[in-house]
Amino acid sequence: MKNICICAIAALLIGSACAPIEDREEMKGGITADQLNISAIPEIRDGVNSNYVILNSDGNPCLSSWDYGSGTLLGTGGRVQLLLTGDNDIIYIGLNPDGTKITKTLTVHVDRTYDVAPEWALLCGSGEKVWKWDDQAPAVWGNGGYLGNVAPGWWTVSIGDMEEQTPGEGAGASMTFALKGASLTKNKSDGSTESGSFSFDMSKTTLNAGGDALWGIGKLTTTRVTVLSGKQPNADNAPVNSYDILKLTNEELALGFPEPGAGAGGTAWYWLFRAE
Repeated sequence: MKNICICAIAALLIGSACAPIEDREEMKGGITADQLNISAIPEIRDGVNSNYVILNSDGNPCLSSWDYGSGTLLGTGGRVQLLLTGDNDIIYIGLNPDGTKITKTLTVHVDRTYDVAPEWALLCGSGEKVWKWDDQAPAVWGNGGYLGNVAPGWWTVSIGDMEEQTPGEGAGASMTFALKGASLTKNKSDGSTESGSFSFDMSKTTLNAGGDALWGIGKLTTTRVTVLSGKQPNADNAPVNSYDILKLTNEELALGFPEPGAGAGGTAWYWLFRAE
């Protein structure tokens, strides 16, 4: 009798462990954009809206990311820096548990900007800026010695010969750098365009071969697009998406790229542009 009772109790426990809990919370299909509870609040400085904005989407049952124009933020929130005065659109992107995506745009008005790196204005002007091949340089593209040359010095190509090197990207082609979306658009001479984005980091400097001066004053990185004729001729014309900034003023932009493994004096490629 004792064994029968023990077996009965064990069976009851096993059955209870396997039985589903009917009132448990099940995964829902997701929420709509109208049901989102999100905010983008500018910090107040000197009595006005600054370009620093606090983003928050806590409490929403979806994965969160934010497109704030010059970059993206992953997560439920944080502090971001906008680049433009006036109305700025911030796009929230949420991913529901069922895989559906929802978006919502918040508009933030900025009265005054703080701490914006001057390179943004040099590259993009007050909103966007067009750059073309430097028509004042004897050669606008070619190679030379890494950490020694700052312009084409060995094999040199003039602006008039660039169309032959890269069809559609010679004389008459241009690039537009824009603050909105940190976008880079390549405007080809045949009327077609290629678009992507860019970023820069002026803390990534490179000393010259002698170690007594800067060769590269920063790094420019492009995504989904290159600069005009942004290719490696000695590597089956592979695209170049990371450039050393050799010079950047209101009028001139000079870029360099060392071939992989190049040491001082090795092969580097050079691009010279001038603002339109």
